[in-house]
Amino acid sequence: MQITRQTEYAIRTLMELSRIPFGQLLPTRVISERQGIPEVFLTKTIQLLALAGLVQTQRGTQGGVKLAVSGDQITIADIIRAIEGTLALNVCLAENYSCPNMTTCKVHRVFQRAQEAMLSELNRVTLADLVETEEMQASRENE
Repeated sequence: MQITRQTEYAIRTLMELSRIPFGQLLPTRVISERQGIPEVFLTKTIQLLALAGLVQTQRGTQGGVKLAVSGDQITIADIIRAIEGTLALNVCLAENYSCPNMTTCKVHRVFQRAQEAMLSELNRVTLADLVETEEMQASRENE
């Protein structure tokens, strides 16, 4: 499994939105410029984030995008699921997949433990954690 560029853009977009006061709109043009994300691609990414309920959009000259949920309530796993869909290291771990060898397959058990560890970590880290870590690093560099 490899995380796509779109998921990376989604994480960076949501981090950008986490840096502003909750509920404040940020124009997509600003996000595009600050993060170096092509605006057309950003628009498609924001649509997926909106469908997942992570952001809200508003059209017009005063429009933009804002977090629908505070950054401390959005995990990295939430973002990945919004863009990529259900996370599965292998097809045998996908929802509703039935493999006749599942109960005896030793590889399945290894993949299952690895997936559980990965999901545990991705569910542990929130946007707020990422932004806080980033701000602490920037503060140290300015000292």
